[in-house]
Amino acid sequence: MTKAREHLTLTRRQEKLIEASDVIRSDPPERIDFLHTVQCQCGIPYKNPGEGVREWDRKQGGAVLRIEAGAAIDPRSGEFVKLGLPYGEKPRLVLIHLASEAVRNGSAVVDVEDSMTAFAKSLGVEPNGQQLKALKDQLARLAASTVRMGIMEEGRAVQVNTQIVSAFDLWFPKQPDQRVLWPSTVRLSQEYFQSLGRHAVPLDHRAVAALASSSMALDAYVWLAQRLHRVPPGKPQFITWAAAYEQFGQGFARVRDFRRQFLHTLAQVKNAYPSSRIDANEQGLTLEHSPPPIPPRHVAFLGANTKHGKLVAPPRAADAADSPGREMIETAAVPESTS
Repeated sequence: MTKAREHLTLTRRQEKLIEASDVIRSDPPERIDFLHTVQCQCGIPYKNPGEGVREWDRKQGGAVLRIEAGAAIDPRSGEFVKLGLPYGEKPRLVLIHLASEAVRNGSAVVDVEDSMTAFAKSLGVEPNGQQLKALKDQLARLAASTVRMGIMEEGRAVQVNTQIVSAFDLWFPKQPDQRVLWPSTVRLSQEYFQSLGRHAVPLDHRAVAALASSSMALDAYVWLAQRLHRVPPGKPQFITWAAAYEQFGQGFARVRDFRRQFLHTLAQVKNAYPSSRIDANEQGLTLEHSPPPIPPRHVAFLGANTKHGKLVAPPRAADAADSPGREMIETAAVPESTS
């Protein structure tokens, strides 16, 4: 750390981001996370929209997302209880965790009891505290919800209507004051699992951990992770503040208020994604061709000669439903508008 940095008074979050940026610049990743390309482009609510709100729609470029809140059986009464929409940074982390475990292990079944605790620890989340409780609550909301994902390609719409989680067991904590339903094992739906195999975007786990406390920062990072390397070299793409506001500005009444916050967030994201080339001025954002956060050669541990492109079908039909981790990973070859 330089002398200049030593004289700064930094928050723990700022220190964590600076440390992560230094490591990301100097060392290759030891752990790779993944997220579905549609979820990289269309975020879920930043804040609780209210328990009475049962649907959430987002659209960005060629990707469309709708989340419908669901219900789960209360194991004590045997009755269905309504669960709200997922919101905040926690379900974003849960989605990354479920996708990462599925791709890494080549299985649609994720043991979240142990793996979620390990994931929380890797993010710096206290595994026995309020943070882990919130992770479990948001996991239950995700597990009960229905997701409709669409991708516009070559003049046609490809839509997947599914629950991300097709089966899960629910338990109440032994402590009576902890009224949180949460699964210990989940099975990703066949539709989502297969779509994930075709559209998984590699992410740097160190960046995810550094940005884990901000929904906007996570959304901006995963968006740039799937977008920047597809910008044609020498042909920068311009995005107006109005378009950026439409995508990331939920909760802000004025574009100028959003712009001020987004510029602050973007500075954090650029620290976590040092090779990203993105500039901002009074009119909007300029994206330039940049290396993806995970170079193709670092995805080779998945057991295939990988590159950033279309997936190669597995050798056996039976493997298609259960083994996206053995296929090649693409970083979202989805048509984008200029927004």
